[in-house]
Amino acid sequence: MSTPRPRRFLTLATGNWPARGYLALVAVSVLLVLLFPDLALPVDPMLLTAPLSFAGVALPFGPGSAAEGAGLTPAVGLWLLWLVLCALVNAAVVGALVEDRPAAAGASRTEPAPSAGGRAHRPRALLTPAVDNWPARGYLALVAASLGFFLYAVYLSPDPGFAGVWPTLATAPLGFVALLAAPAGPDWFGTLAFSAGVTLSGLFNAVLLGRLVRGARLPQPPARPRKA
Repeated sequence: MSTPRPRRFLTLATGNWPARGYLALVAVSVLLVLLFPDLALPVDPMLLTAPLSFAGVALPFGPGSAAEGAGLTPAVGLWLLWLVLCALVNAAVVGALVEDRPAAAGASRTEPAPSAGGRAHRPRALLTPAVDNWPARGYLALVAASLGFFLYAVYLSPDPGFAGVWPTLATAPLGFVALLAAPAGPDWFGTLAFSAGVTLSGLFNAVLLGRLVRGARLPQPPARPRKA
């Protein structure tokens, strides 16, 4: 029998040491931010829980919000709850990748060596999780919309402003790498390099999301019988 999806999701997020280690790292970073809010820390919880955490820029809570006085405590509490959700999603991705490795190793031992045609289809197989489920496809649509808005602002709007922020946040954390790695030079070349980097970053995140969806749909492994 398949495990209920919420329970399966929590199993992926907490059922192996890499996922638990990631959650511990996020917990330490959040604790440091709360204890030393004005200190520049090398580990930022927003980056650790990206890209979902950056959706919080549209939410009216968090340490950087305008909440003051009595409203500050619930705002910080909601921010912590949001980060916990984001961290659990990323930890479940890590757990799904860890569980997928033994299965892939077992399949490689039982299947014959791939032919030249099989090697040609390998990139397609790697990208399949990004397009064979609705959550991943929805995420790619969001990335495409943010990138389309950026290109519209650059080439058709008289004032592009900070249009590049949206595709960067949508594809974080690798989106920040694409932003920083965009070379100096002609405007069209930097725009092309940034767009390519954002596209690759979005595909990478969509593949991870697709693997999480696949892992959450798998049945729970049978319980081992207890020894008498």
